[in-house]
Amino acid sequence: MQRKHLIILMLLSSQVIQAQSADPEYAVIIKGGHVIDPKNNINELMDVAINKAGKIAAVSKNIDPKTASRVVNAKGLVVTPGIIDMHTHNFAGTEPDNYLRNSYYANQPDGFTFRVGVTTVVDAGSAGWRTFEKFKDQTIDRARTRVLTFLNIVGEGMTGGLPEQNNADMDARLSADMALKYKDLIVGFKVAHYNKPDWVPIDRAIEAGKIAGNIPVIVDFGGSGLSLEELTMKKFRPGDIYTHTYGGGGKEREAITDPLTGKLRPFVFEARQRGVIWDVGHGAASFSFSHAIPATKAGFFPDVISTDHHGGSMNSAMKDILNVMNKFLTLGMKVPAIINSVTWKPAQVIHREQLGNLSVGSEGDVTVLRIRKGKFGVFDQMGQRIEGKQRFECEVTVKGGRVFYDLNGLTNPLPKVVGGLPSL
Repeated sequence: MQRKHLIILMLLSSQVIQAQSADPEYAVIIKGGHVIDPKNNINELMDVAINKAGKIAAVSKNIDPKTASRVVNAKGLVVTPGIIDMHTHNFAGTEPDNYLRNSYYANQPDGFTFRVGVTTVVDAGSAGWRTFEKFKDQTIDRARTRVLTFLNIVGEGMTGGLPEQNNADMDARLSADMALKYKDLIVGFKVAHYNKPDWVPIDRAIEAGKIAGNIPVIVDFGGSGLSLEELTMKKFRPGDIYTHTYGGGGKEREAITDPLTGKLRPFVFEARQRGVIWDVGHGAASFSFSHAIPATKAGFFPDVISTDHHGGSMNSAMKDILNVMNKFLTLGMKVPAIINSVTWKPAQVIHREQLGNLSVGSEGDVTVLRIRKGKFGVFDQMGQRIEGKQRFECEVTVKGGRVFYDLNGLTNPLPKVVGGLPSL
Protein backbone atom coordinates (compact mmCIF):
# COMPACT_ATOMS: atom_id res chain seq x y z
CA MET A 1 0.00 0.00 0.00
CA GLN A 2 2.80 2.42 0.89
CA ARG A 3 4.59 1.57 -2.38
CA LYS A 4 1.36 2.21 -4.31
CA HIS A 5 0.95 5.64 -2.66
CA LEU A 6 4.59 6.45 -3.42
CA ILE A 7 4.12 5.63 -7.10
CA ILE A 8 0.99 7.83 -7.25
CA LEU A 9 2.87 10.72 -5.60
CA MET A 10 5.75 10.31 -8.05
CA LEU A 11 3.34 10.37 -11.00
CA LEU A 12 1.60 13.47 -9.69
CA SER A 13 4.93 15.22 -9.12
CA SER A 14 5.99 14.34 -12.67
CA GLN A 15 2.75 15.80 -14.06
CA VAL A 16 3.28 19.03 -12.08
CA ILE A 17 6.85 19.34 -13.37
CA GLN A 18 5.65 18.72 -16.94
CA ALA A 19 2.86 21.29 -16.53
CA GLN A 20 5.32 23.85 -15.20
CA SER A 21 7.76 23.28 -18.05
CA ALA A 22 4.88 23.54 -20.56
CA ASP A 23 3.88 26.96 -19.24
CA PRO A 24 4.67 29.34 -22.13
CA GLU A 25 7.45 31.84 -21.59
CA TYR A 26 5.82 34.59 -23.68
CA ALA A 27 2.33 36.05 -23.96
CA VAL A 28 2.63 36.73 -27.70
CA ILE A 29 5.10 36.11 -30.49
CA ILE A 30 4.71 38.02 -33.77
CA LYS A 31 6.21 35.55 -36.19
CA GLY A 32 7.83 35.90 -39.60
CA GLY A 33 7.20 39.60 -40.33
CA HIS A 34 9.45 42.30 -41.72
CA VAL A 35 10.33 44.32 -38.62
CA ILE A 36 10.92 48.06 -38.96
CA ASP A 37 12.16 49.54 -35.68
CA PRO A 38 13.80 52.92 -36.36
CA LYS A 39 15.27 53.35 -32.87
CA ASN A 40 17.23 50.12 -33.14
CA ASN A 41 17.96 50.35 -36.88
CA ILE A 42 16.12 47.09 -37.59
CA ASN A 43 14.73 46.65 -41.10
CA GLU A 44 14.60 42.92 -41.80
CA LEU A 45 12.73 39.67 -41.21
CA MET A 46 12.55 39.06 -37.46
CA ASP A 47 10.28 37.67 -34.75
CA VAL A 48 9.07 39.76 -31.80
CA ALA A 49 8.25 38.26 -28.39
CA ILE A 50 6.28 39.99 -25.63
CA ASN A 51 6.41 38.64 -22.09
CA LYS A 52 3.54 38.18 -19.65
CA ALA A 53 4.30 41.54 -18.04
CA GLY A 54 3.42 43.18 -21.36
CA LYS A 55 6.98 44.20 -22.24
CA ILE A 56 9.14 43.49 -25.27
CA ALA A 57 11.20 40.42 -24.36
CA ALA A 58 13.08 39.54 -27.55
CA VAL A 59 13.52 40.56 -31.17
CA SER A 60 15.43 37.93 -33.10
CA LYS A 61 15.20 35.34 -35.82
CA ASN A 62 13.38 32.04 -35.35
CA ILE A 63 11.89 32.39 -31.87
CA ASP A 64 10.23 29.06 -31.07
CA PRO A 65 6.44 29.54 -31.44
CA LYS A 66 5.86 26.87 -28.78
CA THR A 67 7.18 29.28 -26.17
CA ALA A 68 4.17 31.64 -26.49
CA SER A 69 0.53 31.52 -25.48
CA ARG A 70 -0.39 33.18 -28.76
CA VAL A 71 1.35 33.47 -32.12
CA VAL A 72 0.57 36.10 -34.73
CA ASN A 73 1.36 35.00 -38.27
CA ALA A 74 2.99 38.10 -39.80
CA LYS A 75 4.45 36.46 -42.90
CA GLY A 76 4.47 38.95 -45.77
CA LEU A 77 3.56 41.82 -43.43
CA VAL A 78 5.36 44.76 -41.82
CA VAL A 79 5.82 44.72 -38.05
CA THR A 80 6.38 48.02 -36.27
CA PRO A 81 6.22 49.49 -32.77
CA GLY A 82 2.70 50.50 -31.77
CA ILE A 83 1.64 53.65 -33.63
CA ILE A 84 1.49 56.93 -31.71
CA ASP A 85 -0.99 59.54 -32.96
CA MET A 86 0.42 62.73 -31.47
CA HIS A 87 -2.51 65.04 -32.28
CA THR A 88 -6.05 63.91 -31.42
CA HIS A 89 -9.12 65.18 -29.56
CA ASN A 90 -10.61 62.70 -27.12
CA PHE A 91 -12.37 64.76 -24.43
CA ALA A 92 -15.75 63.35 -25.41
CA GLY A 93 -18.78 64.35 -23.36
CA THR A 94 -22.31 65.65 -23.49
CA GLU A 95 -21.97 69.43 -23.25
CA PRO A 96 -23.35 71.19 -26.34
CA ASP A 97 -21.54 74.08 -28.04
CA ASN A 98 -18.20 73.34 -26.39
CA TYR A 99 -16.29 72.33 -29.53
CA LEU A 100 -13.68 69.81 -28.32
CA ARG A 101 -13.96 70.11 -24.52
CA ASN A 102 -16.29 67.54 -22.92
CA SER A 103 -18.33 67.66 -26.11
CA TYR A 104 -20.19 65.63 -28.72
CA TYR A 105 -17.57 66.64 -31.30
CA ALA A 106 -14.62 64.90 -29.62
CA ASN A 107 -14.12 61.12 -29.90
CA GLN A 108 -13.70 58.41 -27.32
CA PRO A 109 -10.42 56.82 -28.42
CA ASP A 110 -10.94 53.05 -28.39
CA GLY A 111 -13.37 52.93 -31.30
CA PHE A 112 -10.90 54.67 -33.61
CA THR A 113 -7.43 53.53 -32.52
CA PHE A 114 -6.75 49.79 -32.46
CA ARG A 115 -8.37 49.15 -35.84
CA VAL A 116 -5.75 51.41 -37.48
CA GLY A 117 -2.75 50.25 -35.43
CA VAL A 118 -2.73 53.09 -32.90
CA THR A 119 -1.86 52.14 -29.32
CA THR A 120 -1.17 55.66 -27.95
CA VAL A 121 -2.91 58.96 -28.59
CA VAL A 122 -1.89 62.41 -27.40
CA ASP A 123 -4.84 64.73 -26.96
CA ALA A 124 -3.88 68.16 -28.25
CA GLY A 125 -5.25 70.66 -25.79
CA SER A 126 -8.89 69.68 -25.42
CA ALA A 127 -8.61 70.24 -21.66
CA GLY A 128 -6.96 73.02 -19.67
CA TRP A 129 -5.93 73.02 -16.02
CA ARG A 130 -9.54 73.67 -14.88
CA THR A 131 -10.98 70.73 -16.82
CA PHE A 132 -8.16 68.18 -17.03
CA GLU A 133 -9.25 66.07 -14.06
CA LYS A 134 -12.72 65.60 -15.56
CA PHE A 135 -11.05 64.51 -18.81
CA LYS A 136 -8.88 62.12 -16.82
CA ASP A 137 -11.88 60.60 -15.05
CA GLN A 138 -14.13 60.34 -18.10
CA THR A 139 -11.65 59.22 -20.73
CA ILE A 140 -8.04 58.65 -19.74
CA ASP A 141 -8.73 56.32 -16.81
CA ARG A 142 -11.34 54.33 -18.74
CA ALA A 143 -9.73 53.93 -22.16
CA ARG A 144 -7.84 50.81 -23.24
CA THR A 145 -5.84 53.02 -25.59
CA ARG A 146 -3.00 54.82 -23.83
CA VAL A 147 -4.11 58.47 -23.61
CA LEU A 148 -1.60 61.24 -22.95
CA THR A 149 -2.24 64.96 -23.35
CA PHE A 150 -0.97 68.41 -24.15
CA LEU A 151 -2.68 70.72 -21.64
CA ASN A 152 -4.31 73.80 -23.14
CA ILE A 153 -2.86 77.06 -21.83
CA VAL A 154 -6.49 78.26 -21.58
CA GLY A 155 -7.77 76.96 -18.24
CA GLU A 156 -11.17 75.94 -19.60
CA GLY A 157 -9.66 74.13 -22.58
CA MET A 158 -10.74 74.05 -26.22
CA THR A 159 -14.28 75.37 -25.99
CA GLY A 160 -14.10 77.41 -29.17
CA GLY A 161 -15.07 81.05 -29.47
CA LEU A 162 -14.44 83.82 -26.95
CA PRO A 163 -13.18 81.71 -24.00
CA GLU A 164 -10.11 80.79 -26.07
CA GLN A 165 -9.29 84.51 -26.42
CA ASN A 166 -9.38 85.13 -22.66
CA ASN A 167 -5.87 86.15 -21.58
CA ALA A 168 -6.96 86.13 -17.94
CA ASP A 169 -7.53 82.36 -18.16
CA MET A 170 -4.02 81.70 -19.49
CA ASP A 171 -2.14 81.01 -16.27
CA ALA A 172 1.36 79.58 -16.66
CA ARG A 173 1.78 78.71 -12.96
CA LEU A 174 -1.54 76.88 -12.55
CA SER A 175 -1.03 75.06 -15.85
CA ALA A 176 2.46 73.98 -14.81
CA ASP A 177 1.20 72.85 -11.40
CA MET A 178 -1.34 70.54 -13.07
CA ALA A 179 1.35 69.17 -15.39
CA LEU A 180 3.64 68.47 -12.43
CA LYS A 181 0.80 66.77 -10.55
CA TYR A 182 0.10 64.47 -13.49
CA LYS A 183 3.52 64.28 -15.11
CA ASP A 184 2.84 60.69 -16.18
CA LEU A 185 -0.05 61.91 -18.38
CA ILE A 186 0.64 65.53 -19.38
CA VAL A 187 3.45 65.78 -21.95
CA GLY A 188 3.35 69.50 -22.76
CA PHE A 189 1.15 72.52 -23.45
CA LYS A 190 -1.07 73.59 -26.35
CA VAL A 191 -1.88 76.96 -27.92
CA ALA A 192 -4.70 77.12 -30.46
CA HIS A 193 -7.32 79.31 -32.13
CA TYR A 194 -6.00 82.60 -30.77
CA ASN A 195 -7.03 85.53 -32.97
CA LYS A 196 -5.37 88.56 -31.37
CA PRO A 197 -2.13 89.97 -32.87
CA ASP A 198 0.02 89.35 -29.78
CA TRP A 199 2.15 86.58 -28.31
CA VAL A 200 0.44 86.26 -24.90
CA PRO A 201 -0.70 82.59 -25.07
CA ILE A 202 2.55 81.42 -26.65
CA ASP A 203 4.70 83.25 -24.11
CA ARG A 204 2.63 81.84 -21.24
CA ALA A 205 2.66 78.29 -22.64
CA ILE A 206 6.44 78.41 -23.02
CA GLU A 207 6.72 79.77 -19.47
CA ALA A 208 4.55 76.89 -18.23
CA GLY A 209 6.74 74.45 -20.14
CA LYS A 210 9.85 75.78 -18.43
CA ILE A 211 8.27 75.63 -14.96
CA ALA A 212 7.05 72.06 -15.52
CA GLY A 213 10.49 70.71 -16.38
CA ASN A 214 11.17 72.07 -19.86
CA ILE A 215 8.40 70.13 -21.57
CA PRO A 216 7.32 71.16 -25.10
CA VAL A 217 4.56 73.35 -26.44
CA ILE A 218 2.55 72.54 -29.54
CA VAL A 219 1.10 75.51 -31.44
CA ASP A 220 -1.82 75.74 -33.83
CA PHE A 221 -1.18 79.22 -35.22
CA GLY A 222 -4.69 80.67 -35.39
CA GLY A 223 -5.98 83.79 -37.05
CA SER A 224 -3.56 86.21 -35.39
CA GLY A 225 -1.67 87.19 -38.54
CA LEU A 226 1.64 86.89 -36.69
CA SER A 227 4.88 85.80 -38.35
CA LEU A 228 5.49 82.06 -38.65
CA GLU A 229 9.19 82.77 -39.07
CA GLU A 230 9.29 84.73 -35.81
CA LEU A 231 7.41 81.95 -34.03
CA THR A 232 9.73 79.16 -35.17
CA MET A 233 13.02 81.05 -35.29
CA LYS A 234 12.72 83.27 -32.19
CA LYS A 235 9.90 82.21 -29.88
CA PHE A 236 10.21 78.44 -30.03
CA ARG A 237 12.75 76.48 -28.01
CA PRO A 238 14.33 73.35 -29.48
CA GLY A 239 11.71 70.60 -29.15
CA ASP A 240 8.68 72.86 -29.49
CA ILE A 241 6.16 71.78 -32.11
CA TYR A 242 4.40 73.49 -34.99
CA THR A 243 1.25 71.61 -36.01
CA HIS A 244 -0.79 71.89 -39.24
CA THR A 245 2.54 72.13 -41.08
CA TYR A 246 0.99 71.75 -44.55
CA GLY A 247 -2.03 73.97 -43.90
CA GLY A 248 -2.67 77.70 -43.89
CA GLY A 249 -2.03 80.06 -46.73
CA GLY A 250 -4.69 82.68 -46.05
CA LYS A 251 -4.19 86.22 -44.77
CA GLU A 252 -4.44 85.15 -41.13
CA ARG A 253 -2.26 82.01 -41.08
CA GLU A 254 1.01 81.88 -42.97
CA ALA A 255 1.94 78.77 -44.92
CA ILE A 256 5.37 77.17 -45.19
CA THR A 257 5.33 77.96 -48.93
CA ASP A 258 5.71 81.42 -50.43
CA PRO A 259 2.37 82.65 -51.87
CA LEU A 260 4.14 84.35 -54.81
CA THR A 261 6.55 81.62 -55.89
CA GLY A 262 4.84 78.57 -54.41
CA LYS A 263 8.23 77.41 -53.14
CA LEU A 264 9.19 76.36 -49.63
CA ARG A 265 10.31 79.24 -47.43
CA PRO A 266 14.02 78.93 -46.52
CA PHE A 267 13.50 79.48 -42.77
CA VAL A 268 11.54 76.21 -42.54
CA PHE A 269 14.70 74.12 -42.91
CA GLU A 270 16.58 76.53 -40.64
CA ALA A 271 13.93 76.11 -37.93
CA ARG A 272 14.28 72.34 -38.15
CA GLN A 273 18.03 72.67 -37.75
CA ARG A 274 17.51 74.61 -34.52
CA GLY A 275 15.28 71.83 -33.19
CA VAL A 276 11.72 72.85 -34.12
CA ILE A 277 9.41 69.86 -34.69
CA TRP A 278 7.09 69.94 -37.71
CA ASP A 279 3.86 67.96 -37.17
CA VAL A 280 1.23 67.21 -39.81
CA GLY A 281 -1.93 67.59 -37.66
CA HIS A 282 -4.04 66.96 -40.77
CA GLY A 283 -7.47 67.92 -39.37
CA ALA A 284 -10.54 68.59 -41.44
CA ALA A 285 -8.92 71.27 -43.60
CA SER A 286 -5.43 71.89 -42.19
CA PHE A 287 -3.61 69.97 -44.91
CA SER A 288 -3.31 71.06 -48.53
CA PHE A 289 -1.45 69.43 -51.40
CA SER A 290 -0.76 72.96 -52.67
CA HIS A 291 1.76 73.19 -49.80
CA ALA A 292 2.65 69.52 -49.32
CA ILE A 293 3.65 68.84 -52.93
CA PRO A 294 6.18 71.68 -53.33
CA ALA A 295 7.46 71.13 -49.76
CA THR A 296 8.09 67.41 -50.22
CA LYS A 297 9.59 67.98 -53.68
CA ALA A 298 12.06 70.25 -51.90
CA GLY A 299 12.81 67.38 -49.48
CA PHE A 300 10.78 68.74 -46.59
CA PHE A 301 8.88 65.80 -45.11
CA PRO A 302 7.27 65.96 -41.65
CA ASP A 303 8.99 65.03 -38.41
CA VAL A 304 5.71 63.64 -37.04
CA ILE A 305 2.63 62.40 -38.91
CA SER A 306 -0.59 62.88 -36.94
CA THR A 307 -4.29 63.22 -37.60
CA ASP A 308 -5.97 65.95 -35.53
CA HIS A 309 -8.70 63.33 -35.16
CA HIS A 310 -12.17 64.60 -34.17
CA GLY A 311 -15.78 64.35 -35.28
CA GLY A 312 -15.25 66.48 -38.36
CA SER A 313 -11.87 65.36 -39.64
CA MET A 314 -12.49 61.62 -39.45
CA ASN A 315 -15.14 61.74 -42.18
CA SER A 316 -13.41 64.33 -44.37
CA ALA A 317 -10.18 64.03 -46.31
CA MET A 318 -8.26 62.96 -43.20
CA LYS A 319 -10.10 59.74 -42.16
CA ASP A 320 -7.42 58.11 -39.95
CA ILE A 321 -3.69 57.82 -39.31
CA LEU A 322 -3.17 55.21 -42.03
CA ASN A 323 -4.78 57.45 -44.63
CA VAL A 324 -2.49 60.32 -43.63
CA MET A 325 0.51 57.97 -43.81
CA ASN A 326 -0.72 56.91 -47.26
CA LYS A 327 -0.63 60.53 -48.44
CA PHE A 328 3.05 60.82 -47.60
CA LEU A 329 3.73 57.39 -49.09
CA THR A 330 2.16 58.71 -52.30
CA LEU A 331 4.25 61.89 -52.03
CA GLY A 332 7.44 59.81 -52.02
CA MET A 333 8.29 59.50 -48.32
CA LYS A 334 10.10 56.21 -47.70
CA VAL A 335 8.40 53.51 -45.62
CA PRO A 336 11.01 53.47 -42.79
CA ALA A 337 10.77 57.27 -42.50
CA ILE A 338 6.98 57.09 -42.32
CA ILE A 339 7.17 54.42 -39.61
CA ASN A 340 9.66 56.58 -37.69
CA SER A 341 7.28 59.55 -37.89
CA VAL A 342 4.49 57.64 -36.13
CA THR A 343 6.59 55.65 -33.64
CA TRP A 344 10.04 56.59 -32.39
CA LYS A 345 10.04 60.28 -33.37
CA PRO A 346 6.80 61.20 -31.53
CA ALA A 347 7.95 59.14 -28.54
CA GLN A 348 11.07 61.29 -28.38
CA VAL A 349 9.16 64.53 -28.91
CA ILE A 350 6.84 63.84 -25.95
CA HIS A 351 9.69 62.43 -23.82
CA ARG A 352 8.18 58.94 -23.59
CA GLU A 353 11.12 56.82 -24.75
CA GLN A 354 9.56 53.61 -23.41
CA LEU A 355 7.13 53.89 -26.35
CA GLY A 356 7.63 53.79 -30.09
CA ASN A 357 10.34 51.12 -30.19
CA LEU A 358 10.95 47.39 -29.78
CA SER A 359 13.86 47.51 -27.34
CA VAL A 360 13.82 44.78 -24.70
CA GLY A 361 11.92 46.16 -21.71
CA SER A 362 9.90 48.73 -23.69
CA GLU A 363 6.11 48.63 -23.74
CA GLY A 364 4.83 45.58 -25.59
CA ASP A 365 2.94 47.57 -28.24
CA VAL A 366 3.18 46.23 -31.78
CA THR A 367 1.38 47.08 -35.01
CA VAL A 368 1.23 44.65 -37.94
CA LEU A 369 0.64 46.35 -41.29
CA ARG A 370 0.00 45.20 -44.82
CA ILE A 371 1.33 47.30 -47.69
CA ARG A 372 -1.20 46.65 -50.42
CA LYS A 373 -0.33 47.20 -54.09
CA GLY A 374 -2.83 48.72 -56.50
CA LYS A 375 -4.25 52.07 -57.56
CA PHE A 376 -5.40 54.26 -54.70
CA GLY A 377 -6.49 57.88 -54.53
CA VAL A 378 -5.89 60.34 -51.72
CA PHE A 379 -7.24 63.88 -51.64
CA ASP A 380 -7.35 67.06 -49.61
CA GLN A 381 -10.36 69.08 -48.50
CA MET A 382 -9.63 71.69 -51.16
CA GLY A 383 -10.47 69.15 -53.87
CA GLN A 384 -7.03 68.10 -55.10
CA ARG A 385 -6.53 64.37 -55.66
CA ILE A 386 -3.37 62.40 -56.36
CA GLU A 387 -3.02 58.70 -57.09
CA GLY A 388 -0.61 56.20 -55.57
CA LYS A 389 0.33 52.57 -56.13
CA GLN A 390 0.38 51.29 -52.56
CA ARG A 391 -1.20 51.91 -49.17
CA PHE A 392 -0.98 50.83 -45.54
CA GLU A 393 -3.66 48.63 -43.97
CA CYS A 394 -3.75 47.39 -40.38
CA GLU A 395 -3.88 43.64 -39.81
CA VAL A 396 -3.15 43.24 -36.08
CA THR A 397 -2.70 45.58 -33.11
CA VAL A 398 -1.08 44.44 -29.86
CA LYS A 399 -0.91 46.66 -26.78
CA GLY A 400 0.88 45.55 -23.64
CA GLY A 401 1.04 41.97 -24.89
CA ARG A 402 -2.71 41.76 -25.56
CA VAL A 403 -4.15 41.38 -29.06
CA PHE A 404 -6.78 44.11 -29.27
CA TYR A 405 -7.45 43.93 -33.01
CA ASP A 406 -7.08 41.20 -35.62
CA LEU A 407 -8.58 41.88 -39.05
CA ASN A 408 -8.13 38.48 -40.69
CA GLY A 409 -7.70 36.08 -37.79
CA LEU A 410 -3.91 35.82 -37.97
CA THR A 411 -3.61 35.10 -34.23
CA ASN A 412 -3.48 31.51 -32.99
CA PRO A 413 -5.36 30.82 -30.82
CA LEU A 414 -7.76 33.65 -31.55
CA PRO A 415 -8.39 35.96 -28.57
CA LYS A 416 -11.78 35.52 -26.91
CA VAL A 417 -13.72 38.51 -25.68
CA VAL A 418 -14.13 38.42 -21.91
CA GLY A 419 -16.10 41.20 -20.23
CA GLY A 420 -15.79 43.38 -23.30
CA LEU A 421 -12.01 42.85 -23.54
CA PRO A 422 -9.93 40.45 -25.63
CA SER A 423 -8.55 37.74 -23.37
CA LEU A 424 -4.84 37.17 -22.96
